[in-house]
Amino acid sequence: MDNKLFPEYDLDEEEADEESGEEFDTEYKRSMKWNPELGDFVRDSSNRIVECDGYEAYAIWCYKMVQTVRDAHTSYIEEITGNDLGVDMDGIEQEDDRETVESMLQRGYTDALMVNPRTESVSNFSFNWEGDEVNCTFQVFAVDWDETVQISI
Repeated sequence: MDNKLFPEYDLDEEEADEESGEEFDTEYKRSMKWNPELGDFVRDSSNRIVECDGYEAYAIWCYKMVQTVRDAHTSYIEEITGNDLGVDMDGIEQEDDRETVESMLQRGYTDALMVNPRTESVSNFSFNWEGDEVNCTFQVFAVDWDETVQISI
């Protein structure tokens, strides 16, 4: 009898491939509806949380992901979640050059959204500067979905 605190298991190659995550779930699953303006779930007249279809759930996920600053909280750290959640904003405040800031934002938003296997691409970035503040608009193209997600930050 082997009395190890952490048991070791041998996986055959097929099980190892499944464990490595080479197959991704790209099905759009329903979820709870979220109101980004209120920052809360949508509720019906009986105060029950309203459900939404998988496509709307994906659009909500996209919006919430670009609102999340990577590593801002312990629960977002890759070692804990297994994913790089949120947008990497390291060093962006120190940049004076608008083109550099726009490039960093474009890369950050794209990287944040591409962790989802349903995301096909992120493009059509547009930046509007008002003094030192920048507003960014872009489109997210998803796998097996004819619509695009339009996001304005």
